[in-house]
Amino acid sequence: MIQISVWEKESFYAHKNVIIVGSGFVGLWSAYYLKKSNPKLSVAIVDRGIIPTGASTRNAGFACFGSVTELIADTEKMGEDKMLDIVEMRYKGLKRMRKIFSNKQIGYEDFGGYELINESQNMDINNLRSNIDSLNHKLKSLIKKEKAFCINDNAIKTFGFKNTSHIIENRLEGQLHSGKLCQALLMLVQSMGITVLNSIEIKSFEKNNDKIELQTNQPFNLSCDKLLICTNAFAKQLLPQINIEPARGQILVTSEIKNLKFKGAFHYDEGYYYFRNLGSRVLLGGARNKAFEEEHTNTLATSDHIQNELEKFLHEVILPNESFTIDYRWSGIMGIGSEKLPIMEEVSDNIFCAVRMGGMGVALAPLVGEKIAKKMIEK
Repeated sequence: MIQISVWEKESFYAHKNVIIVGSGFVGLWSAYYLKKSNPKLSVAIVDRGIIPTGASTRNAGFACFGSVTELIADTEKMGEDKMLDIVEMRYKGLKRMRKIFSNKQIGYEDFGGYELINESQNMDINNLRSNIDSLNHKLKSLIKKEKAFCINDNAIKTFGFKNTSHIIENRLEGQLHSGKLCQALLMLVQSMGITVLNSIEIKSFEKNNDKIELQTNQPFNLSCDKLLICTNAFAKQLLPQINIEPARGQILVTSEIKNLKFKGAFHYDEGYYYFRNLGSRVLLGGARNKAFEEEHTNTLATSDHIQNELEKFLHEVILPNESFTIDYRWSGIMGIGSEKLPIMEEVSDNIFCAVRMGGMGVALAPLVGEKIAKKMIEK
């Protein structure tokens, strides 16, 4: 067994005021707001991976706050007030992110957001317009814009899509480079004096008088005054009582498409399908609703079933009559639960969690991090 030096024990592995488990978007934003609120705090972020390996660096890179059919479905499932609460958090989170980081730092591109309405959905145009008008009215006070959504059917031919009846446009959304955002956040928190420790898995923790002791997979343990769990879909490994379950989101990326006709971030079928341009390639993800039980897993390997569904969608809707190959395939693990609102709470004395981003961590994490940091500071 490798023994640690006194220097390591008294610096990297020293007792901290706060330890955050998980170095994804929520963990990084939480660390940022903790240190910003109290620069004297000693804060460490601990992650079991070499880099975050949940959803933060394995998503589709959407900077969005929800498509029309998704928000309508959310209203039916959890009520209008909760739907509006989560949209407000997403929208404000995206604005906060872009205020702190430049477009270049995070690879942000302002091509807008769109939703495809498929012919098989049998949506009457008058009902669609009515739903859009209603949503725009409800969102007006939150986003300070007259119209978030509008029908733009002329784009169907322009973009070259098939089996599409209508396209809903949202110019307030965009896309980004998730890896660059994670790196920018990492460099920011390190510049503030926050310690980041990788390849350390927290196996368990227990209260010992006024300290919280964390058992690790390394030849040393860690300790802190306050603990924050930000492992999202994997939170049950440390907090078995928490209302969260893993949901795999699979993605593929095509070869370069000559004269690709569209740029933007696109949704279909309540957001269960999502695609965007990645330069002149197409990035497509989702289809989890084709096999909910199968995708209720924390296994990162892709499956033939979902990948075939994605390729079918590419051929039938996005790139009809185009020749292409698939250059990349991967998956990420989202945290979902009985409802979409994130969990931000103190689960026991000085032990907190900020989890269940529901696949929208890019947008939610800035505000979630700020809110949980405030709870911990005020404790």
